[in-house]
Amino acid sequence: MFSDEKKSKNYGSIFLYCFFCFVLIVEVARFAKPYYNLQNLMETEAVVEEGFLAVEDSGKLPCRLLSRPSVSVPSQDQQKLSQAVTQETRTRPPNSYCVKFQSFITMAKQVKENGGKYESRPFSVGGYNWYTFHRARVDTSLYLRIDNSSLITNPKDVYADITFLAYKSSTDKYQSYQETDAQRFHLFRQQWGQITFLPIAYFENPGYGYSFDGGSVVFGVDINIVKPFENWEVFSNEQNIRDPIFEWRLTKFSTLFKDSYTSGSFSSGGRNWALKLYPNGVGNATGNSLSLYLLNESNDKGYVEAKLQIIDQNQSNHFVKKDRRNASKGYVVNDTLKFQVEILSFSKTDFYSHQSSVVLPISTGDST
Repeated sequence: MFSDEKKSKNYGSIFLYCFFCFVLIVEVARFAKPYYNLQNLMETEAVVEEGFLAVEDSGKLPCRLLSRPSVSVPSQDQQKLSQAVTQETRTRPPNSYCVKFQSFITMAKQVKENGGKYESRPFSVGGYNWYTFHRARVDTSLYLRIDNSSLITNPKDVYADITFLAYKSSTDKYQSYQETDAQRFHLFRQQWGQITFLPIAYFENPGYGYSFDGGSVVFGVDINIVKPFENWEVFSNEQNIRDPIFEWRLTKFSTLFKDSYTSGSFSSGGRNWALKLYPNGVGNATGNSLSLYLLNESNDKGYVEAKLQIIDQNQSNHFVKKDRRNASKGYVVNDTLKFQVEILSFSKTDFYSHQSSVVLPISTGDST
């Protein structure tokens, strides 16, 4: 009996101990939660710049007011198509279009009740008509769409660098979000956007600096059309040369006194060429060699592969010898020296343009 009474007291003590522990935990949690929220608030406030600079005081308007009001057009939900973006601030306003909401909260409410998005009126950039979309949920979302009729009349891909912006009155600057790559628009992909642009609280609470004049908010967009190349060239190498061989006879070789001699012009592969001889050499070869060059008479830059020879008129061994003046070696016969050039290949460049159907060949060859 004593043992049962002792057990009962132990159970009671344990129950009271557990009850007080539970109460203690609840009270600690109740006091810790406000402190945790306060810490979050302090961290948020450290990021958000304090103070509110009115637009009138800055002397600058966030964007030029539109002469005609924008219209709201309901449409289906948009798909997120954006990739990586870079974020920065700048003082320069949008270069393509700007939308100002006199009351962002009112717009967000109306949009929510009427299709879920706000659509701007069309505007023109780069010869195309565009629209911007604005959504206001947990985060604000910005989209850009190219007008379908623009692509039907001119069905081709359109590449554009896109930057979305929001005006921050507290710093008199624009927060910009730019796509890192030019986006491709075409008949089957007409829109591109940024789902998580900024939290909606940034525009609903004036303390964040984006809302001014009693709730006004400004968004903008830069659209820089990236035009595809319209001119290009094709570099190739011509190897099937028509009339590749030319021979040049230089008479009265023993009486030559000029520093250089040039053959007449000859045609090979549809190009005009010439040979130039330095009897006593040129450059480092002066005084100890004969120098022979192939010239491209059009003076175009390019590349040529050719074989230059001094013909052994008695044998088949066509090779330049230092004792070329010795008639017994077969190079000089009847005081005549015979040269031969064989053009093996040369480069050519063809130029093309979208502006014209005319192809302008620019074929070149350099001397070697």
